Amino acid sequence: MQLDRATGWFAGITHCPSPNFNARPEGEVISLLVIHNISLPPAQFGTGKVQQFFQNRLDPNEHPYFEGIKHLTVSAHLFIERDGQVTQFVSCLDRAWHAGVSRFAGREGCNDFSIGIELEGTDELPFTDAQYQALQALTRQIQTAWPAIGVERIQGHSDIAPGRKTDPGPAFDWPRYRAALEDDGGRS
Repeated sequence: MQLDRATGWFAGITHCPSPNFNARPEGEVISLLVIHNISLPPAQFGTGKVQQFFQNRLDPNEHPYFEGIKHLTVSAHLFIERDGQVTQFVSCLDRAWHAGVSRFAGREGCNDFSIGIELEGTDELPFTDAQYQALQALTRQIQTAWPAIGVERIQGHSDIAPGRKTDPGPAFDWPRYRAALEDDGGRS
């Protein structure tokens, strides 16, 4: 996978364009990476429902959980499945709708200046080696393209929306992820 900095799209991965995005504010500098988790239905993997959800194509009659989220119009830039496969929904240059009501470093509205990556999973189940490898590879390229994203500017959804969100949750191995970035020369 290779990021095309001019378009904000990664080559060599699946593209599944979402309508749930808009332009970033004029002159905005991308300076935050937000890590999330999602599975639809909850704790079920490989269903293709996340892709449908981010494209507003989820059938609310397929599962009781879907009825409660049918009104949401959300997206992320990237989604990493359990096997490490990556899907992109929104150009990194555009504003995906992943953070919601959020705050980081004194700024509200993190969608304006962040890139969101969803990991297929739950707060409690460990993520896979393939997911960490894909996340590390994506992060490395994102940091190269947007140098303002140092290690300290990589946060969980729970960090930017405390009390409202819990992901990526206690099962996400922050020390492992950060150590791998530092080993790769990631900025701290």
